[in-house]
Amino acid sequence: MVMGNRAPNKLEWRINVRNGTSEILQPESGLVHRIWSWLKGLLGEFMLKIWNFLEKARNIAVAEPKKVIHCLKVGVTLTIVSLFYYMRPLYEGVGGNAMWAIMTVVVVFEYTVGATLYKCINRAIATFLAGSLGVGVHWAASHSGDKLEPIILGISVFLLASAATFSRFIPSVKARFDYGVLIFILTFSLVSVSGYRVDKLIDVASQRLSTIAIGASLCVLICMLFYPIWAGKELHNLIHRNLEKLADALDGCIAEYFTDSSAGDSCKKIGGYKCVLNSKAAEDSMAGFARWEPAHGRFNFRHPWKQYLKVGASLRSCAYCIETLDGCLNSEIKAPEPLRRHLSDACITLSSSASFLLKELATTVKTMRKSSEIDFSIGEMQFAVLKLENAMKSLPNHLVATPSSTSDRDAKAEPIRKTTTPSSVMEILPLATLVSMLKETAARIKEIADEVNELAKLADFKPPNTKKASQSQSSNQVDEPSNNEERTKGLG
Repeated sequence: MVMGNRAPNKLEWRINVRNGTSEILQPESGLVHRIWSWLKGLLGEFMLKIWNFLEKARNIAVAEPKKVIHCLKVGVTLTIVSLFYYMRPLYEGVGGNAMWAIMTVVVVFEYTVGATLYKCINRAIATFLAGSLGVGVHWAASHSGDKLEPIILGISVFLLASAATFSRFIPSVKARFDYGVLIFILTFSLVSVSGYRVDKLIDVASQRLSTIAIGASLCVLICMLFYPIWAGKELHNLIHRNLEKLADALDGCIAEYFTDSSAGDSCKKIGGYKCVLNSKAAEDSMAGFARWEPAHGRFNFRHPWKQYLKVGASLRSCAYCIETLDGCLNSEIKAPEPLRRHLSDACITLSSSASFLLKELATTVKTMRKSSEIDFSIGEMQFAVLKLENAMKSLPNHLVATPSSTSDRDAKAEPIRKTTTPSSVMEILPLATLVSMLKETAARIKEIADEVNELAKLADFKPPNTKKASQSQSSNQVDEPSNNEERTKGLG
């Protein structure tokens, strides 16, 4: 039973329970308390977001310390350039145009040496050409009379800005001089337009050019002298990492399909091919910036960076095949267990030989040393392909069924015809797709090996290690009889 009692100051409700006890229900909290709870929750959510952001920043700094070093280099460069404002002798030398040096550092300083050189050289050349051309147009316009001067300046701005903007659509210009064309348009417009109102235009242009040169030179020196990050080296490391990821992904796909292993490490290895598929933009930008870098380490001035792009294109072509193999793993229709057991040995042998070849190619690119085992590995992979084809030819006829409901008289009257059930065809289709894509993957890996061999020739990789070559030849001679027996059995 529920009853209410009214007290002098507040109202409370008592609920009588069967055992004779009563429970007092407290009144609802007031408006101030609700607002305070809402603000406290909002503040807690805001602090949680800040903490998550700091945690992500810390993980990035720990995973890639090069980015932290780049941030420190930018801070040091800006501090040095700011001295032109802080110290009076330097400020009196360049005047208020010291701000252009600070702007140059902010705009020009990039993560890699190649990107910084690309922007510095483009900015310096474009500023010099646009400034000189702007001063020349201003001189010609000023000697043509007061009425014709603004007309000549406007026509010159229209023609040069339109032509320069159109040049940005040309692929060769856009790849190397896109930033320079943009600075050219900006500088020429500023110089030609401001020259109509400024008397000492040459002095202003020379001061701005000198401050831009100071900022660009500081960027180049600090970027190259203090822990340089080379775009060419980053591209080189990206290619050999992608080779290793493809090898792990191929091993993981076949192992998961035929052994039914779904471990976390296997899934992580299989997903490595996605990084290869998404690396085209990074490879193109790194190769473009690497052309501006001077010789460093084993990378000469005219290092074959375009060949790295060809290797990357072959890697992505192979990654598409592995993506199809991954799709076979996630198919809802599974092949019969006897068929999978029949083809498991041949498929695992082919994937093992192909992944070994990819790892050997990765080692070749990483160490920049030719390998004497690549040709032998290619032969083993091609032999594994023949073994898989023979296994497909000797595939048991599980798709053939005879009608059992007919009577003996009907069976004598007409011959037995082999019929294929649609369900059996749908069951074997994923396995046939996997075998076909595995053979296609081997062909794509052969193309990767050809591109890596061409890179080794153009980049003048070191000759193979003689000790390792002699050991591999001796081991191959020991294993040669058994391999020949397997080849004869497989071909027979």
